[in-house]
Amino acid sequence: MGDLAKEINSKFENNRVKALLNILYTANWINSYQNEFFKAYGISPQQYNILRILKGANSALKVHTIKERMIERSPNATRLMDKLCAKQLIERIPSQEDRRVVKIAITAGGRTLLDEIPDNFNRNILKNISEEEAKILSDLLDKMR
Repeated sequence: MGDLAKEINSKFENNRVKALLNILYTANWINSYQNEFFKAYGISPQQYNILRILKGANSALKVHTIKERMIERSPNATRLMDKLCAKQLIERIPSQEDRRVVKIAITAGGRTLLDEIPDNFNRNILKNISEEEAKILSDLLDKMR
């Protein structure tokens, strides 16, 4: 089992400081793990999130709606979508009523890519905690926010 104090060779003034630093350290660890995992599929975790949002919506969505639903609300969401368009994983659909509105839809290629990615890819991240511990952790993080 990991020990943050040993991993970063540091002492903490109190448990709240340690908890906050542990959350930041762990978030970075998860991000690194996911970035490495998604390299094989040619996308980033944020692009995966966009594809999942579009697949779950079952219809084209406005860019603003996609940004609101993203786990990591990225200011570069438009650039992420540009890259997905270039890979033909999503498509832009201009509105017939309002030229300023563009909707985004997942393509067949995007659906195929999602089908290739195992649903349980995060299992290794959570392998050391039980379902009950995961609920407690989730509740504590909700409480913190």
